[in-house]
Amino acid sequence: MRLINTHTLAIDTFGPEKAPPYAILSHTWDGDNEVSFQEWTARDARGDVREKPGYLKIVHACGKARDDGLGHLWVDTNCIDKTSSAELSEAINSMFAWYEHAAVCIVHLADVAWEEGLPARIHAHESPEFRSSRWFTRGWTLQELLAPRKAFFYTADWVEIGTKAELRFPIARATGIDPTYLAGNRAVWS
Repeated sequence: MRLINTHTLAIDTFGPEKAPPYAILSHTWDGDNEVSFQEWTARDARGDVREKPGYLKIVHACGKARDDGLGHLWVDTNCIDKTSSAELSEAINSMFAWYEHAAVCIVHLADVAWEEGLPARIHAHESPEFRSSRWFTRGWTLQELLAPRKAFFYTADWVEIGTKAELRFPIARATGIDPTYLAGNRAVWS
């Protein structure tokens, strides 16, 4: 498993069952604006990569992970070498477990704005933007929403909206998922 070091931005590799506590980023892809594994590992040689919105998104997510005391972050766009079909297949099969074992999931809603002067926790989750966010329509969202025990939602500008448990009712309205499964209590899964 590859993880980004949140302090150095280097990619560290860990064997099975050897990964340190890590955060995991859940986001929607933005085509060529994302940074691939190859681009990330060559970023010192290519300064233009640092100008991509996907690079800045990862840097912000690293900051949120550090705020939670975590030294590593997993991001699908650049911790998987998508040029290797074997690695891509293994990653797809491991995705639920990676989200489940993450210390925290950082959910970035790139299409949810925050109005200056309004508390994000009050405004953002009540907005039509929140309910209609592209993140809630992605196929992968179900496992990225249900697998992590702890998840924090952020606006496009990285203002915290709230936790999965706190937002379970607005999320339920957006997804149709029973809020019981969003409260963080694994006992309901039994």
